[in-house]
Amino acid sequence: MTQTSTLYCANHPNTETHLRCNRCEKLICSKCAVHTPTGYRCKDCVRSQQKVFETALWHDYLLGFIFAGLASYLGGLIAPRLGFFVLFLAPLAGVIIADGARMITSRRRSKPLFFTITAGALVGALPVLLWRIISLLIFAPQFESIFGVLLSSIWHGAYAIMVTSTVYYRISGLTFRR
Repeated sequence: MTQTSTLYCANHPNTETHLRCNRCEKLICSKCAVHTPTGYRCKDCVRSQQKVFETALWHDYLLGFIFAGLASYLGGLIAPRLGFFVLFLAPLAGVIIADGARMITSRRRSKPLFFTITAGALVGALPVLLWRIISLLIFAPQFESIFGVLLSSIWHGAYAIMVTSTVYYRISGLTFRR
C-alpha cells in the first residue's frame, strides 16, 4: 500500500490539489490554473510570458497618439463632404491610420499602445464633430436648411465611430494582416 501525502496549492494553503504548473511545477488549484494550449499554468508564468510580447517603448505611445490623432483629424475634415460614401471610406481610413501607426512605432506591440493609438484616432475625429454639433445648436436658426447641417453631423459621427473601431481592430491584430 502506497502512502500519498496531501498536496496544497501554493497560493491557497487550505486547498488540496494534485495539479502543477507545466512550466514551473508549482502546485496550483483550479482557481489559480490558467488553461493554455500546452496545458495548465500558474498565473505568474502566464503573466511573465505575456510581458515578452509587450515590446513598446515610451515614445511609441506619444508618436502613435499624435499620428493617429492628426490622420483622423484630416480624415474628419473630408468625411462630411463624402456623404453616404463615408460608410465605405471610413474603414479604409482606419486601416491606413492603423498601418501608419504600426509603421511609425516599428511594429512594436503592447495592449496599452493599442488603446493609446485608438484614443488618438477618436480624439482626432472629435473636434470637427463637436464643431458641427455646436454650429447646429448655435447657428442652425440662421441656416435655411437645418437638414444639411444635421446630415453632415451624422456622417461625421459615423466616420468617428467607424474609423475608431477599425483602428482598434486593425492595430490589435483582430483582423487579417499581410
